[in-house]
Order: sequence, then structure tokens, then C-alpha cells
Amino acid sequence: MNRIIISILTKMCIEEPGHWYKYVSKVQRVINSTYQRSINTTPFELLTGVKLKMKEDMKILEFLEEEGRMEFIQKRDEARREAKAQILRIQEENRRTYNKKRKEGEKYVLGDIVAIQRTQFGNALKLKPKFYGPYRVTKIDRGKEGPMRTTSAVDCMKRWP
Repeated sequence: MNRIIISILTKMCIEEPGHWYKYVSKVQRVINSTYQRSINTTPFELLTGVKLKMKEDMKILEFLEEEGRMEFIQKRDEARREAKAQILRIQEENRRTYNKKRKEGEKYVLGDIVAIQRTQFGNALKLKPKFYGPYRVTKIDRGKEGPMRTTSAVDCMKRWP
């Protein structure tokens, strides 16, 4: 609250900065008559049981609302910055963890003999070998995206024993 009060007093006594004390009671009255979400009413109404009626001091009320908006925007922007930084930290941590487990695919050349991993499993296939083969590498497509004419990806192949 002190940050808001100081900001409002600064704006009100811009012509005479030394006379800020003249506006303290007005600012206090406006703050006491402003709805507070935390108590679901105004501080004045909570203390006395009646609403404070005032038509003057509208400029102070405008300053107070503006300060409230600015504080909200600053808190929201800071929370967003912190969330973005946290997301980047977690992504980097995940990347490092993933890369520890991930190994580079083996490089094959034309004519290599390979086995290809079986991708269908079931009760009847349980005791069958996990790899088919031997097969000979007849074509290598590197760096292409989309449909490829290869029959298997590198991570589903291994050298024939």
C-alpha cells in the first residue's frame, strides 16, 4: 500500500512537491472507501457498517485505480517472465536427459548386411525372433522428410551377426 500511496501523493503534488502532507487525508479517505477484494467490501464499511459517500476526490480515485491496474500488469508480466524462464529451464533439462539416453544411429553403407526389427507382437509371435534377416542395404536416403522408399528406419536395424 505504501508504494501506491507514495505514487498517488507524487502525482497530486506535482506543482508543490513540499506540500504532500496536504493530500494525505484525502488519499486515506479514498483508499478507505475503495472496494477491497480481500475483504469483499471497503475498509470504511467493514469498520463502521455504512458506506462512505463522497463525490469529491474523483481525481484521487482515478489515480488509485490507475496504480492498481499498473501493479496488476507488472505482477502479471513478471509472472509470465518467470513462467517462460522456468519452461526454458525444464526444456533444457529434458533435452540433456533425453540426449544422455539417445545414441547416434549407426551409419550403414551400400551392401551392408542387416537385420530388421519385428514391429508386430502378440501371443502367437512371442517366441519368434525379434529381428528378421539377413537383408542387404540397397539404397540410403539421408536427410529426407516425408515418405521414404526405405523399408526400415536406422533405429529399427542392426548389423547382421
